[in-house]
Amino acid sequence: MTLLPILVLALGTFGFRIAGPLLSERLQLSARVQELMSMATIAMLAALVATATLVAQGGFVGWSRPAGVFVGALLAWRRLPFIAVVVAAAVTAAGLRLLGVR
Repeated sequence: MTLLPILVLALGTFGFRIAGPLLSERLQLSARVQELMSMATIAMLAALVATATLVAQGGFVGWSRPAGVFVGALLAWRRLPFIAVVVAAAVTAAGLRLLGVR
């Protein structure tokens, strides 16, 4: 039962990935459309991050996970090495949970 949706998703992903190079020469998009597509990509990524950060099992996850993501985002914005960003975010979330903050 689970295999069919996985296969459909895999085929759809492959189709989109191969359509880019095949259609890039045939399809000309205006600068405005390219700009809108860029903004849509950013908005979808932000929505995915917000959903993964704030919601689990249909409810708010608490404050430790968003705090960890905030620390990670702040350090990434400051251009710290990736490992430092990940470790600091994890330590922040784990530390808050250890203190009883959910």
